[in-house]
Amino acid sequence: MTIDEFIDDATRRMDKSVESAQHEFNTLRTGRASAALLDRIQIDYYGTKTPLNQLASINAPEPRLLTVQPFDPSSLPSIERTIQESDLGLTPSNDGKIIRLPIPQLTESAARSSSKSRGRWRRTDASLSGTSAETSCTT
Repeated sequence: MTIDEFIDDATRRMDKSVESAQHEFNTLRTGRASAALLDRIQIDYYGTKTPLNQLASINAPEPRLLTVQPFDPSSLPSIERTIQESDLGLTPSNDGKIIRLPIPQLTESAARSSSKSRGRWRRTDASLSGTSAETSCTT
């Protein structure tokens, strides 16, 4: 393997790692509504796991509210059930056409849990760079 091939391979792998970390950070709850919060949700749609953003329009009309409007109204119960059963801690309500997801105030325990998730990423980054977790922390 030549140096250029090695550098290209390392760059490609690092880019994938950064992309994965950004995706994980986008799905962290911060107390504000973000459509990225629902990126990990997979709906069982006619026997196939399908990303929610392919089945519905996701909007944040207010800072603490997400709305999910399915393209196929018959998928509404399945989407609502999957969101309810997810680890996001959101309680969906629907009016027959749109699912509303109020984003609750970030409590101290939820913030600590979020902090633990970020700590996991710091430890992963530190193990990759060979530094301690404290030195790799920027926040």
